[in-house]
Amino acid sequence: MAPTSTPDSSASAELAAPYGSGAKDASASPAAGIPATTAKVRTHHLQAAKLAGQKFAMLTAYDQYTAQIFDEAGIEVLLVGDSASNNVLGNETSLPITLDEMIIFSRAVTAGSKRALVVADLPFGSYEQSPEQAIASSVRLMKEGLVHAVKMEGGAYYAPTVRALTQAGIPVMAHIGFTPQSEHMLGGYRVQGRGDAAAGMIDDAVALTEAGVFAVLMEMVPATTAVAVEAAIAVPTIGIGAGNSTTGQVLVWQDMAGLRTGKMAKFVKQYAHMRTVLSDAAKEYAQEVRTGVFPGPEHTF
Repeated sequence: MAPTSTPDSSASAELAAPYGSGAKDASASPAAGIPATTAKVRTHHLQAAKLAGQKFAMLTAYDQYTAQIFDEAGIEVLLVGDSASNNVLGNETSLPITLDEMIIFSRAVTAGSKRALVVADLPFGSYEQSPEQAIASSVRLMKEGLVHAVKMEGGAYYAPTVRALTQAGIPVMAHIGFTPQSEHMLGGYRVQGRGDAAAGMIDDAVALTEAGVFAVLMEMVPATTAVAVEAAIAVPTIGIGAGNSTTGQVLVWQDMAGLRTGKMAKFVKQYAHMRTVLSDAAKEYAQEVRTGVFPGPEHTF
C-alpha cells in the first residue's frame, strides 16, 4: 500500500512555507538529475530522478563542516549513518551507538546543511521491539535531530513498521542486502543476494515499497541482483557495493576522501588522501611550534 499522500512533483519550484522561514536559498553546484535551482532536495526529487533515468549522490556526514562542504558541493542526500560508531566514536561495529548519540550527530549535520535531504539511521535497538518504538525513536530524530527522514535496516518483516512510520508522517528509506546491524547473525561481512537468495531480496524490496518507503538502499549485493531489484520497484534504489544500475550511490565519507587507511572494501573509491594532508599539516605545525617559528609577529597582538 502506497503512502496516503504524495507531494506534487510537477511543481517547478517549492513555494515558501505559509509560516516560519520556508525553504532556504541553495548555494550548491549544478547537480546531474536534480537542478541546482532546487532550493531543498525532497523525496519526490529523488523519485523524479529515477523516472528521468538520472542519478544522485549520497554521502555520510557526522558534523557541521563536512555537512556544509558536501552540501555546497551539490551532494543531494546526506546520511547521518550509525557508521559514526565505527568512524567517529572508535567502536569496532555500528552496534554500540545510541539513539541519543545519533541525535547529537544529526543536529550537527542539519545545522551545517541547507539544500541536501538529511537522512538518519535508526540505530540498533531503537526500532526492533515494535512499530511504536520505531515511531518514538524516529520522532526524536526529527524533532531533536531535525532530520528529514530515517533509514531502517531489514526486509519484509519490517513492512508493518514502515507502514506505521509513513502513516505518522515519517519518510523511510529501507536498507537491505548486507545490514551491518545484523552482522553477527549474517556471519560477518558477506555479500548478500547471490543465486536463489536474489528472489528473496526482490520480495523484500517489493514489500517495503508497498509499505511506503521512498527509497531502497542495497549494500554488498551482486550487480545482477541489484538490476532485478531496481526493475521490480517504482522507488529509487541506492547502492553501496551494488553495481551501477541503482539510481543513487552512497559511500562513507572517510573512505571516499581517504581519511581512513588500511584495507578497503572492493566498492570503495578514494577521491582524495585527507589523512596525508592532515598528517602533513600537523607535523609542520608541531615543527614550527618547537622551533619558535609559530606564532610569528603577524600572529601576535
